[in-house]
Amino acid sequence: MTEPTTPLDVKPVAVVDGMAVGVPLDLAAAEGMELTARSQWSYARRRFIRHRLAMIGLLGLIIIFGAGALANLVAPYSFDQIDLTLVLHSPTTAGHHFFGTDEIGRDYLSRVIYGIRTSEQVGLTVAIVSSTFGLFIGAIAGYYRGWVDNVIMRITDLVLTLPVLVVLLTVAALLGRSASVWTIVGILAAFFWTPIARIVRGVFLSLREKEYVEAAKAVGAGDLRIMFRHMLPNTLGPIIVNGTLAVADAIIIEAFLSFLGFGIADPTPSLGKLVASGQQFPQKWWLTVLPGLVLVIIVICVNFVGDGLRDALDPQQRRVRA
Repeated sequence: MTEPTTPLDVKPVAVVDGMAVGVPLDLAAAEGMELTARSQWSYARRRFIRHRLAMIGLLGLIIIFGAGALANLVAPYSFDQIDLTLVLHSPTTAGHHFFGTDEIGRDYLSRVIYGIRTSEQVGLTVAIVSSTFGLFIGAIAGYYRGWVDNVIMRITDLVLTLPVLVVLLTVAALLGRSASVWTIVGILAAFFWTPIARIVRGVFLSLREKEYVEAAKAVGAGDLRIMFRHMLPNTLGPIIVNGTLAVADAIIIEAFLSFLGFGIADPTPSLGKLVASGQQFPQKWWLTVLPGLVLVIIVICVNFVGDGLRDALDPQQRRVRA
């Protein structure tokens, strides 16, 4: 009589290329394989790297924002250095005036680089401040529900109903036709937190009914620990995506305000202000085209990165579309 065969010992389930598999222990030992389970963030990183447009946008942002952050080192001249012998000079390699000069002989490439730094400060600061504030507001509304949710959401709806551009122009006019960078940041952040709050509130309403939240309550975990230790990590995907897109929106609105003369105070350069000032000389195309082109490239790159993050952080995403 032959002995009954026993099932081959199988190694606990591991994740390989997005699929759960069981690997025979003897085979794994014989081949010297070492399988490790990957986290969701690891898969999100891999999907983002494989998203070609997102990587192109990220590379563009690193170059452009890096130049803005290091403007003191990258710019060939100071943004307010005047040379009356080179007034309205067209783009040339002579003297490193690659973007030409403006109406009082200032190097336009240097002013565009410093304008990038201004847009970078506004966009990133508004995105961080509004996302943080919206996160706290949405988390409180979604977790506690009831009258707390009703009060917070009615305030949010009230802010959403306001015509943003009209309010921004009114506030900017009351503060003066020119404002500091931080004034513009405060005005924009006061409106940009509402979409983040609504998204976080919706996710928290869903997550608070999950089993791991009930288990945390059963072992005596406090509300703050449950909200920000257990539930918050599951909302980071939508927050990161919307925060990234808020960068582009803040840069566009700041440029719009500066274009209308209500933006950053002189002498600090801004891309919108450069485009507006160039309209005084329609024959000098570089005064409007070059800063406007840089602004368009920044917004496109931010949107590419946001699209890649949305695809990478979507737990149901299985293929990279681009």
